[in-house]
Order: sequence, then C-alpha cells, then structure tokens
Amino acid sequence: MLRIETPLSLEKIAKLRKGELVYLSGIVYTARDQAHKKLVELIKKRKALPFSLKDSIIYYCGPTPPPKGEVSGSCGPTTSLRMDGFVEPLLREGLKGMIGKGERTFKVRELIKKYKAVYFLAPSGCGALLAQKVLSKKLIAFKELGAEA
Repeated sequence: MLRIETPLSLEKIAKLRKGELVYLSGIVYTARDQAHKKLVELIKKRKALPFSLKDSIIYYCGPTPPPKGEVSGSCGPTTSLRMDGFVEPLLREGLKGMIGKGERTFKVRELIKKYKAVYFLAPSGCGALLAQKVLSKKLIAFKELGAEA
C-alpha cells in the first residue's frame, strides 16, 4: 500500500499504479454536483474561488450529520459520472485528484492524462468506515447547499 499525503504533486502522482491501494492523508475537499456547478461558474466569471484548487483533491461525497461526539457522519462516495461535465475547468485551475465511485467517461479519462491528475476509486458501502478516518472538518464554501457543499 502506498501512503500519499496532500497536497498532490506530479512526483507523488508518478508513484501511483493503476489498481494500487492508497492510504491518503491530509486535506481533502468534499463537493457534489451543485458545488461543482458553483465552482465552474466562479471560474468562468474569473472570480476568486473559496479555496485553492492547486494540487488539491476533491472527494465526491455528501457527508451525513455526525452522531453525537463524532467528527463526521457517514461519508461514502457519490457516483463520479455526475461530475464529469465540470472536470476540465477544475483541472485547468490545478485540481490534481478526484475521489468517487464508478467509471469516468472517455473524455474525462483523457483530461486526467492531459492534466497529469489522478482518479481514486472509493468502494461503495464504506461510508461508515471512512467517517472513522475523518479527523476534522470545516464548511468553507456554499453553506446554502448543505450536504451538497
């Protein structure tokens, strides 16, 4: 198993092999459809983003509210295909990693190669387990979207 810490660099990405298990630590942003839409709108309008995408990772996830005394509720992956229409502007802004479930379109696979990024698969049904690995979380953008943010 390869251990990788964010932020991602080209050097770290070059060490990855298809199908390899990865232990990822560091800052990972979560965002779903509507948050992606808002990020792309900001990029198109040349407005400042609420966080830097440079060398960052976005996890396609909408965590549930945490049980009392816990940091996070279940945080399983969302189907990645739903984000495919938003990928290129985010990659142009420096996004280097995406985490989700399911396949990507041919176009997105080619964009990942072009921008030297990576797509990590998170297995379905692992939301409760992943929640135990979240050490902290903070809402930094699009509060109005709730779990979509």
